[in-house]
Amino acid sequence: MADPRYFDRAGPFSLGDLAARIGARVADPAQVGMTISDVAPLDQAGPGQLAFLDNPKYAAAFSATRAGACILHEKNAGLAPSGVALLFSGNPYLSYARAAQLFYPATRPAPGIHPTAVVDPSALLGKDVSVGAQVVIDAGAEIGDGTVIGPGSHIGRNVVVGEGCRIASSVTLSHCHIGARVTLHPGVRIGQDGFGFAPDPAGHVKVPQLGRVLIGDDCEIGANSTIDRGAGPDTVVGPGCWIDNLVQIGHNVTLGRGCIVIAQAGIAGSTQLGDYVVLAAQSGIAGHLKIGTGARIGAKSGVMTDIPAGASFFGIPATRVKEYFRQVAVLRRLAQKKGADNE
Repeated sequence: MADPRYFDRAGPFSLGDLAARIGARVADPAQVGMTISDVAPLDQAGPGQLAFLDNPKYAAAFSATRAGACILHEKNAGLAPSGVALLFSGNPYLSYARAAQLFYPATRPAPGIHPTAVVDPSALLGKDVSVGAQVVIDAGAEIGDGTVIGPGSHIGRNVVVGEGCRIASSVTLSHCHIGARVTLHPGVRIGQDGFGFAPDPAGHVKVPQLGRVLIGDDCEIGANSTIDRGAGPDTVVGPGCWIDNLVQIGHNVTLGRGCIVIAQAGIAGSTQLGDYVVLAAQSGIAGHLKIGTGARIGAKSGVMTDIPAGASFFGIPATRVKEYFRQVAVLRRLAQKKGADNE
């Protein structure tokens, strides 16, 4: 059960109602009226609570669960302990996510401007905007209907923020357009200078960064991530991208639709990602590269060449996953042979 000091719970819901709203089917129609009061993990759930099974490695926990109901794929029904109501879903994790959202819908502060906020008279605020304590909104900024801006954030001159956005505390925005329904977690920095300079022994010369950052609709950007503005062309993050904490995106970078960039990954300037690219944690992408649609880059990989669409690369320097593990196998055999020769 989530701590009620931090999370407001909705419900309860009937099992049949939940199934209809999360894309699942009740295995036993006689149980559609069962009352479900909360969601919980398999090993912590009790009567009246809903759990889920998606990963087979949790089969033992499922067999021992005391949950009142469980979401799972129909093929795993034989693992269920007696007394657990079953909800069949083709994607149990997705169905669970929808159920958890029903029980714990996002909350928002009441609309209004905190008395300590500083809002320039020329800024345009839409309907039902919430502006937190010590927020600064500069001249010409535009804030869409229903957007929430957390304490201590700064919205720079002429920045445009779409409707329904959630901007957490200590966020800074400059030289950028933010789409609708975008979530920016604490400490996000968007639109600062890109890292552009002309080397000179007498002292490096700054190249003015004259582009913007364009963030598409329905993006989520994690805590303390940074997105630099372009040097001339814009830095672009396509709609539906999800960016984890502590990610660095350099100037002139372009992300297509639905990309996923995981913690501590970095993308150097002018690199282009196609749609639905996945960069795993701590991967590094060199500049001026093209990463094709649907490509997947493994954790801690160093990418130094273009990656074709749909390919999976891993290692330093990154190579195709099968090739990487062939190299590892060869090195292991050489090491074993060397060890045997020295015995």
